[in-house]
Amino acid sequence: MADTRNSEFLDRFDRQILEILQTEGRISNQALAERVNLSPSPCLRRVRALEAAGLITGYRATVDDRKLGYGLNVVLMIRMDQHTPERFAEFESRVAELPEVQECLLITGQEAEYLLRISAVDMDDYQRLLLQHITRIPGVSGVHSSFVLRRVLHDRALPPRASV
Repeated sequence: MADTRNSEFLDRFDRQILEILQTEGRISNQALAERVNLSPSPCLRRVRALEAAGLITGYRATVDDRKLGYGLNVVLMIRMDQHTPERFAEFESRVAELPEVQECLLITGQEAEYLLRISAVDMDDYQRLLLQHITRIPGVSGVHSSFVLRRVLHDRALPPRASV
């Protein structure tokens, strides 16, 4: 078995395990072992090693936001007034407290420092979040909202590369 903690290469078993677990996180160890042609014990050891190495960071259920009542998806670009570690840390900690913010990315190459992916119930809910929370975070100097019309790709599995 490739020791993923000390090796710069994943072998074919590790790559197959990662590919399967990204799309079938609830698969039993027995079924996973059969799919990658290993016996259950070595398969479980590999999964645990991939977890310990930080290649597998967790398991979760993917939910349909619309069925939960979130009918509006927004991409929000944020401009900051100062580019200091303190300003960024304050912004990031405040945004992390907002459950509607599904993703927060520090970006370059745009006229913004942050890109947020937000789920809101409707336009009124988004306006409340924007005006009562996000624009009140110290350092936010500008916002630009784009509304998602349709998701083309979402939560795609990454193909594991041979070298990591």
